[in-house]
Amino acid sequence: MTFTKPVLVRATDGEVLSASGVTLLADVPETGGQLTSHRSTFQPGKEGAPPHQHHEASELFFVLAGQLRVLLDDELIVLERGDFLVVPPSTTHAFEAAGTSNAEVLFVLTHAKPRFGYYRLLEQAYRGDTPWTEVAATSDLYDNHYAESPTWQNR
Repeated sequence: MTFTKPVLVRATDGEVLSASGVTLLADVPETGGQLTSHRSTFQPGKEGAPPHQHHEASELFFVLAGQLRVLLDDELIVLERGDFLVVPPSTTHAFEAAGTSNAEVLFVLTHAKPRFGYYRLLEQAYRGDTPWTEVAATSDLYDNHYAESPTWQNR
């Protein structure tokens, strides 16, 4: 896969998945295998993802607004507006909005598998149209491997 043309997604052109708060920006096929990216908005206290790992991908977080609580293996940190974080492969992580306002975050995964199908499947699960067991069954397909975390459970 080669990457020879710029990818431009205007603010009004991203596919919005309203139940999950995800806006799809660019996926692996459009970027020649380089990356996948989306923006998410989390209401106060809303969990963005339970503890999980990516065996192949690194995940970049850039907080556009609000605060985001993040699990990094056995540590909890809070990211503020403007903070930047890169989570390397095989690091257990989870995240949720912290504070009293919405958290808006730009996510970029590198060395990733195509992921837009995963976000669309999540949207169906959030709406109750797909069982969560179907989401869990896609861990190898989307490189999203759920993990146990006493630190996250006891936060």
